[in-house]
Amino acid sequence: MNRQPVLQDDHVILTPLRANEFEELLTVASDPLIWAQHPNPDRWKREGAFMIRNKAHSNAIGSTRFYDHDPEASEVKIGYTFFSRDQWGTGTNQRVKRLMLDHAFRDVKHVIFHVGAQNMRSRIAMQRLGAELIREEDVAYFGEPPKRNVVFRITAP
Repeated sequence: MNRQPVLQDDHVILTPLRANEFEELLTVASDPLIWAQHPNPDRWKREGAFMIRNKAHSNAIGSTRFYDHDPEASEVKIGYTFFSRDQWGTGTNQRVKRLMLDHAFRDVKHVIFHVGAQNMRSRIAMQRLGAELIREEDVAYFGEPPKRNVVFRITAP
């Protein structure tokens, strides 16, 4: 599965994050309110896989990535996603996730999302996408202490 294709619709474009774009993305990610409900509030300091841009203005609006592709289980995870606050409530998250789901379902049957158990904004977003809550588990990211997450799944149509 190509985990860094160029994906786009009429409003957004996702491109593999290049090293020379990190500072621009860091400007978006350094807003502490983006991470207020996140179990790993320092997540913005890590490199992401996609730069997400507003197509009309070409400005950086967030990041996301595919990770942990498991061909045997026919699944991949989508996560490490964040958007600038001016994108909240605009449908951008749904557009980005739909692009990524459509791409993923060419190769896998299931897409998995880990969401911080207390992150109500992301939990609501998962429900709006039609994701099924399948379990809770503790997840440790990059050697950090484990944090309680809920796990959602979307199955290919």
